[in-house]
Amino acid sequence: MATSRTQQPAWLLHSTPYRETSLIVDLFTREHGRIAAVAKGAKRPRSTLRAVLLQFQPLLAAWSGRRELRTLVGVEWTGGQAAPQGDALLCAFYLNELLLRLLPREDPHPPLFDAYGEAIARLAEGSALDETLRRFEWQLLREIGYAPDLAHDAAGRPIEPDRRYRWSPSEGFVAGEPIGAVGGEASISGATLAELATGRFASATGRQQAKYLMRAILSHHLEGAPLNTRQILIDLQKL
Repeated sequence: MATSRTQQPAWLLHSTPYRETSLIVDLFTREHGRIAAVAKGAKRPRSTLRAVLLQFQPLLAAWSGRRELRTLVGVEWTGGQAAPQGDALLCAFYLNELLLRLLPREDPHPPLFDAYGEAIARLAEGSALDETLRRFEWQLLREIGYAPDLAHDAAGRPIEPDRRYRWSPSEGFVAGEPIGAVGGEASISGATLAELATGRFASATGRQQAKYLMRAILSHHLEGAPLNTRQILIDLQKL
């Protein structure tokens, strides 16, 4: 990827200490995807980078270099964004962990970038946590090519709202299984699958079924490796 000295819309996903005074930052950018860069001197008390490298705040970032680890040359906070608080903050960290674990570096997805910004805004304004998470999870799966077909079952028949389905990693949606999580897989009504496509759920049952389904699909693509933030949220009965 070429050097970008032009400022690009970005979000800070994660940072780790690097040497005595610097940080390695993982940025999610709209046009370049995830990039890693060294923020030189960002740990110094008077560093201009220190004040603006904030998670869940919209940024403009510029960097130099062509290697995998670039050098951050400028960051600006664009302002106007409240930060999520309380349980919503944990949910925001969960979104970051999903991106860090599932989205390869230097793989741009502008619609996913926009969906992330919308999700952070919804979390900050107090929108329903479960619907916000399901919308983003589904958008992420669609963008990286892991989303199952919500319109047809494993036999190629149209999904019917009043039928029940079990998701199988190898087959898709298999008709006829009872609703509920069974053996690590998820059973779900056809009506809920239609709601998942829109990101709006008419009932608590639909939200619960969608939660089981997303948990099963994400666990499969994470190869069973647990997400730290998800476990905290499960413990709090929010995910």
